[in-house]
Amino acid sequence: MKSEKEIVLDYVEELKLVGIKDELEDVCVLALQEGWSHMRLIAELLRKETQRRAELRVRTRMKAARFPQMKYLHELDTEELPDDARKALPELETLDFVREGRNVVLYGNPGTGKTHIATALGIKACQCNHTVLFTSVPKLLVQIREARSAKTLGILQNKFEKYDLVICDEFGYVSCDKEGGEMLFNHLSLRSGKKATIITTNLAFNRWNEIIKDKVLVAAMVDRLTHKAFLLNMSGQSYRLKETQKTMRG
Repeated sequence: MKSEKEIVLDYVEELKLVGIKDELEDVCVLALQEGWSHMRLIAELLRKETQRRAELRVRTRMKAARFPQMKYLHELDTEELPDDARKALPELETLDFVREGRNVVLYGNPGTGKTHIATALGIKACQCNHTVLFTSVPKLLVQIREARSAKTLGILQNKFEKYDLVICDEFGYVSCDKEGGEMLFNHLSLRSGKKATIITTNLAFNRWNEIIKDKVLVAAMVDRLTHKAFLLNMSGQSYRLKETQKTMRG
């Protein structure tokens, strides 16, 4: 005949209450020691289960986002960031821009913290129950072309449109023809005014025609992406270099 503990564990197993299963014995011992009521014991076990599920959802969203590396807001030395980033960061950290569907464009020379800020905001969004996708623009263009060839472009667009936040890194690293520019424009336009997108680029807006050889298309893309957006000029001394030098000095 099974003990009461074994019966409880069977129910917990059947209901997949892993958080309760892992904490059951310790919580029950603590409840006896401190004379908890039955309701407090139940509440604590349910809190443990809820906490575990919340942590699991965050891990799932983080994995689905496909961040190339983990970068966090608390790691940023804000005093070393360009002025635009330092001033805008407190507001961006609230994630109101995600909830409002506003874009963020970080532009400027390499190594100034653009990808770090974008990644860190994406990770915080995952932690706050938002769905996120991190991709590079060259990778996104390849996916669009492959989906079009496989006649699955509609599926890709539908999924892309629904993310709460999309981070498009490395805009301008690879030039594209008019067709590629149009595909990218159409893809990004799906989210315009509805969902937030972060763009990082080494090129100022007046140089975007260097990678997309169509001035009319470039003008339309800049207009669409920058409407009500946070525009952060990240030009300045390399943040990455300063951090490396600081580390070497110990």
